[in-house]
Amino acid sequence: MIALAVAAGVFAAAWLNIGFYYSLTASVLLVVLYLILVQKKFCYVAIKTIPRDVKALYTYIQILWITRKFSKLNLTVPDIFHDTVQKHPDKACFLFKDEVWTFKEVEDYSLRVTAVLKSQGVKKGDIVGLLFNNCPQMPAVWMGIARLGGVAPLINTNQRGNALLHSINVAKCDYLIFSDEYQSAVQDVAGQLSPSLKLYKFTHRDLNSSSGKSGEGGDAIQDFTNLLETTPPATWTLADGDGFEGKLLYIYTSGTTGLPKAAVISNARFVFMAAGIHFWRLNSSDIIYCPLPLYHTAGGVISVGQALILGCTVVLKAKFSASQYFPDCAKYNATAAHYIGEMCRYVLATPPSPADTQHNVRVIYGNGLRPQIWTEFVKRFNIKYVTEFYGATEGNANIANTDGTPGAIGFVSRIIPRVYPIAIIKVDQETGEPIRDQKGLCQLAEPNEPGVFIGKIQTRNPARQFLGYVDKSASEKKIVRDVFEYGDSAFISGDILVADELGYLYFRDRTGDTFRWRGENVSTTEVEAAVSRCADHRDAVVYGVLVPNIEGRAGMCGLVDAAGTLDLRALHERLARDLPVYARPVFMRIMDSVDMTGTFKMKKTDLQKEGFDPALVKKDKLYYLDPKLGQYLPLGKEEYEKIISGQIRL
Repeated sequence: MIALAVAAGVFAAAWLNIGFYYSLTASVLLVVLYLILVQKKFCYVAIKTIPRDVKALYTYIQILWITRKFSKLNLTVPDIFHDTVQKHPDKACFLFKDEVWTFKEVEDYSLRVTAVLKSQGVKKGDIVGLLFNNCPQMPAVWMGIARLGGVAPLINTNQRGNALLHSINVAKCDYLIFSDEYQSAVQDVAGQLSPSLKLYKFTHRDLNSSSGKSGEGGDAIQDFTNLLETTPPATWTLADGDGFEGKLLYIYTSGTTGLPKAAVISNARFVFMAAGIHFWRLNSSDIIYCPLPLYHTAGGVISVGQALILGCTVVLKAKFSASQYFPDCAKYNATAAHYIGEMCRYVLATPPSPADTQHNVRVIYGNGLRPQIWTEFVKRFNIKYVTEFYGATEGNANIANTDGTPGAIGFVSRIIPRVYPIAIIKVDQETGEPIRDQKGLCQLAEPNEPGVFIGKIQTRNPARQFLGYVDKSASEKKIVRDVFEYGDSAFISGDILVADELGYLYFRDRTGDTFRWRGENVSTTEVEAAVSRCADHRDAVVYGVLVPNIEGRAGMCGLVDAAGTLDLRALHERLARDLPVYARPVFMRIMDSVDMTGTFKMKKTDLQKEGFDPALVKKDKLYYLDPKLGQYLPLGKEEYEKIISGQIRL
């Protein structure tokens, strides 16, 4: 302020002496000289980042324009999809195996679902859970549910036992539709489900094929496929939901602690996430290859949304295959492809072949492409553009690396930082709690200083609202208040990021009791409970450990067995029934005791530092999980070195 006052005084004096024109020219020259001599760093940053920031601003305006358009019309995703169908009804919407589903066929199928569920009593506000593997029918089914005003929780197909039961119950499902391959998983928990929950089994069969029974389902399970085959489609109408800001889906995330949480995805959030990726490098003529599970935000919202909202053709894959990734892209003539970091590493590990470049993929997008393999990947597979993005399922902010800077997950503008309401704030990396100043407000992290990513909450902006979880108490834990001024609030991600001097953001770690492994968030609290339960209630402490050249952290469990009576083979068999593959501990440390805090919480910091290195773990026995044998094997110096070198694959 003093500098501005001085500058104004100098300008006024010059005006009185030499006139307005000359004083203005002199002032401009002085400002330029001041910037060159005093603000060299700012000038350097501005020159380097203005092209990036201007392009980002233009894209952000496009995203806001499309969301505002749908908001004014108060449309839901099925309504928006109907407009897409009207533009090109016979264009391919989904490609799956050898099937081609046109936009009209997808909508007709969803209208048939609407008719069936309406006849079964589904109405506005009902919760209809889906336990489906990847197929074109899955988005068609949840659109059929949404048209009636229902909400569809997309249940992780890896869930078993207590985790599956919890996922059904936490969403308060009134109905559950499951693919026939998950019938045994549902039956295993059926006795613990609410008697009022109605169960429907879906069998994969083309509606044009001859009708028939879908197989035995039990007295309490109805044949959903047979109902579809014998019910004509409903007449198209606008959805009977709560409009653009209404709930659409629940997508499960482990959040920071506990069992899976059902995150709320509104129609507005669905559109914002899909458009947020589309306007960077994609266009409606693209054919997009998506081998990701559709129960996740990445596959089920971002990639499926490219078809439903933006009119692209999306290739669905039943299950990811590293060796078939680019051959599939060539087969379907894909021009864009979706990934997660582990996928890229697996694809890169396949033997080089002519198929590496015999495709038309110009852009890949996703999250988790490691800096160590970024350049090698794009060079080997001849990829022109990479759009690396970041965003929490339950959050209200997404960022993207738009210019292909290796390793960056996005950026914050250094010259116009307030345009996009995100920030990196200082936190205690042990607890994840914000570090506040003397006024009690949060502090921005300095360049190259680790901090936690936040998204400012703006209740009047559908794209900036924080819907959180179905569990409101869990949602409240993800909100930080009095951020930069008293009374404001923000979503706090729990992810530690670092911003360099140009504003590029790099992922550093996760705070709290969650780590990431095989592209999934793993809650230590959930795994500890499962291990303890399966090990006759022994003390168990779970944490993530780094393994060289592997994305994320591998789960390691310190388990107390003072008497030496633990049967590791039997323990693994029990865990296989109760935990998804990615959540089962990769390493075991068998201990005589575990240190406790004064509040009877198990200490894990020292255990995590020692990891699975036999040279650091002196007295306890170590084991690693052999995925082929499905059992824990002793881990000594030789096995450790083979794991580090990659000879033993985890």
